[in-house]
Amino acid sequence: MKFRLQVPTWKHVVHCIFMVSWIWFFTQIAQKRQVEAPDDIFNSYGSVKGLVLLLIRLISLLAFPQTFLNFVSLLIFETFQNKVKLRISVQSAPFFVIRVVTRGLYPKLVENNVKRNLDTILSVGCENFAIEVVTDTALNLPIYNTSQRVREIHVPNDYKTSTGALNKSRALQYCWEDSVNLYSDEEWIVHLDEETLVTEESIKGILNFINDDKHSVGQGMITYASEPPQFKSIWSTVQNRICTVADSFRVTEDLGKIRGQFQLLHKPIFGMKGSYVVTKVGAEKKVSFDNGLNGSIAEDAYFAIKAMDMGFTFDFIEGEMREKSPFSFSDFIKQRKRWMQGIYLVAFDSKLSINSRFWLALSIIAWITIPFATSNVFLGKIYPMKLWSIVDFSINFTGGMALYLYAFGFVKQHNIRRFSFLRLLFVIPELILASIVSIICEHIAVMTMWFGNWYEFYIVQKETEETDHQENEKEAIKMNGINNV
Repeated sequence: MKFRLQVPTWKHVVHCIFMVSWIWFFTQIAQKRQVEAPDDIFNSYGSVKGLVLLLIRLISLLAFPQTFLNFVSLLIFETFQNKVKLRISVQSAPFFVIRVVTRGLYPKLVENNVKRNLDTILSVGCENFAIEVVTDTALNLPIYNTSQRVREIHVPNDYKTSTGALNKSRALQYCWEDSVNLYSDEEWIVHLDEETLVTEESIKGILNFINDDKHSVGQGMITYASEPPQFKSIWSTVQNRICTVADSFRVTEDLGKIRGQFQLLHKPIFGMKGSYVVTKVGAEKKVSFDNGLNGSIAEDAYFAIKAMDMGFTFDFIEGEMREKSPFSFSDFIKQRKRWMQGIYLVAFDSKLSINSRFWLALSIIAWITIPFATSNVFLGKIYPMKLWSIVDFSINFTGGMALYLYAFGFVKQHNIRRFSFLRLLFVIPELILASIVSIICEHIAVMTMWFGNWYEFYIVQKETEETDHQENEKEAIKMNGINNV
């Protein structure tokens, strides 16, 4: 097992001290509940109630493996390296293509982001690349007329894969048809969602990764607070803000669980996300996205587990990319519901080996039993119980780390050095509110995931009223210029 260790920055050292101190403090406070606990819960609470309470208490341990991986990764890997050192000459870098998949519902968003990503990549000095927009609806974007690097792939309505794959899987598989594919097995694909924005640091990280050519698949960190969307409604602004803070959890998991499994194990034992994924063409074609209905909701996780089954290895990519969090609590819930359903289908698909999907199955079971796990906050006070010290510590460790993930992700998403003293006072209440709302929304997602069409791919709102307003202003300025000629 080989991985790169860096000399830690003072920020990383402070983070490690805070993390370990917080875990110690949290577990010490939590363990004090055992003092008042009865020696025999079955005599005190009854056989049936005692057994049910014990099982509910132990459910929290399902999340321990990924929590421990988060802890180890956040401890040993540098978490505050903002600048990526380019280890190769840009001119000699291998060819890569940015592949953006869209339903075509938000053409203005797609064009704006393609333009911005194109400019960012060029600013690094890259020349050996292209951008593809894979869409179910023909867009015919104006940028096609101004840049030869941008290509649209329109997926025909009557196109069907051999296994009946749907949604994004269907679109991605169409790209490998002989009449569509332009790339050799030695070239690279960078998969992005339509709202994902690259940064100069992420492009440097990608260039280092593909030049090393040691692993077939890579992924990096995504943040959500860099460019907050503008809304006309205060309520919409509040909802998006809370969702953004709640997504701090995901940011920390990128640096913890995702980085740990890729950089320590080089295996996606807990799956991967669908954006900021870099794959070698030959490997992606062999794995394919033609994975039937069960691989059509969480196509990213299915691809990752299948690739691991086939012996392909993974690595973590330095440099962050940027997205926006859901605009409303409703979209937040529906997004989580889709993820839960999709990962569940992957974790229990018998076509994948049980060894490869074991940890993913453990992860999704931990996720969908979160209502029971969080109920221990109240049940532990009402019905305290004495457990083995190692078991009690592991349960409390899991809960303490979950809270730390929100706090650390907030720090990674925001430049708190620029916060005023008054603004700093609102950080903790904001984190508490966002974490509570996040947990409530995930509870609702768990309860609703069992209903409806599991193969319906819900797409969250990605354009604001302000986007349309800005576009109208641009059009007006353009028309005014024409009229003045």
